[in-house]
Amino acid sequence: MCDFAQSVRDATQAMRAVFPATPLLRNAHLSEIYDADVYLKREDLSPVRSYKLRGAFNAMRKRPDVDLFVCASAGNHAQGVAFMCKHFGKQGVIFMPVTTPQQKIQKTAMFGGDSVEIRLTGDYFDDTLASAQAFCAEAGGHFLSPFDDEDVIEGQASVAVELVEQLGKMPDNLVIPVGGGGLSAGMLSYLGPQCQYTFVEPAGGACLHAALEAGKPVRLERVNNFADGAAVGQIGQKTFSRLQNVGLANTLRVSEDRLCTTMLEMLNVEGIVLEPAGALSIDALQDLGQSIRGRTVVCITSGGNFDFERLPEVKERAQKFLGLKKYFVLRMPQRPGALKDFLTLLGPDDDIARFEYLKKSARNYGSVLIGIETRDAENFDRLFGKLDAGGFTYQDITDDDLLSQFMI
Repeated sequence: MCDFAQSVRDATQAMRAVFPATPLLRNAHLSEIYDADVYLKREDLSPVRSYKLRGAFNAMRKRPDVDLFVCASAGNHAQGVAFMCKHFGKQGVIFMPVTTPQQKIQKTAMFGGDSVEIRLTGDYFDDTLASAQAFCAEAGGHFLSPFDDEDVIEGQASVAVELVEQLGKMPDNLVIPVGGGGLSAGMLSYLGPQCQYTFVEPAGGACLHAALEAGKPVRLERVNNFADGAAVGQIGQKTFSRLQNVGLANTLRVSEDRLCTTMLEMLNVEGIVLEPAGALSIDALQDLGQSIRGRTVVCITSGGNFDFERLPEVKERAQKFLGLKKYFVLRMPQRPGALKDFLTLLGPDDDIARFEYLKKSARNYGSVLIGIETRDAENFDRLFGKLDAGGFTYQDITDDDLLSQFMI
């Protein structure tokens, strides 16, 4: 690993001609909560608002004779590749799913300018990836993987070089988000066993956890794409070879809904805009709790490419996780005054966020979809108690993913 470490330091030094080191900042708010020295390594403040340009830089730097780079990405990797294609004067063809939000397409185009061509193909990423690889083979370009590439891993490890230089010592605990494994594999390989690691994944895309259980990379049956910067269906072969001995005890899976509470907390309290994947390491502090008390902890905030059109969804998911918002289907008698009877059951802190008749043809009863927001989760115990006492028939569908998908 000595050669790897020196190569990472060389790559880090070369990066300084292109962009400055991202800051390492002590966060007083989090430090007070956890009675620890909590630092944030702010990869969300890179020129493309994620660490992905590091791997792209290193891979292109090492291939001066390659004129065409090809990648498949719907987000941060695409922007990193575009930025570096423009910097190195290379041509890039970036394949993105047809369903990619316009904001991400526009930012990729902005970073790459005339150096990149964006091709929208496939409804799902696997289709996009297949198209990109087929084109690359035909055109004779170099396919640049977002994580499963030794030069990309080496480039991402530059985060570790900067971190130690800025902190002036090794942290006691290092909390790293994991998607395909490029960042975590690079940092672990560079730093070695000198600190305590926690590798954090979204619950709906925990491909490292699955690989550790199976002893090899395996494809997840289903992936929740909410934390799209880390929601990967299968960890890389090269990255897993570096992570295979980390142990399940050092991995965490966090719920996407709880992640939303952390995103809102950092936005409202600290004014820090993080994408879901970028908030993973901070969210994990809740699980580490007392184990980090009095210690120096560094969380990698891996990205801040957040589309504010998603803010209402983030708020709703956070409210649901905290028990402050619920949806239920109520069987309402079709008689004058029935709605008034229901309204009298609501408390002073209960607000109707949604009210929709689902069936109006029944003569005696009708089903109503109701969304209620409140200030204290315990208020729902009181409300449901009153509904039971009043003989109302209802079903709480807040946590029913299938019904919620079609009705809410």
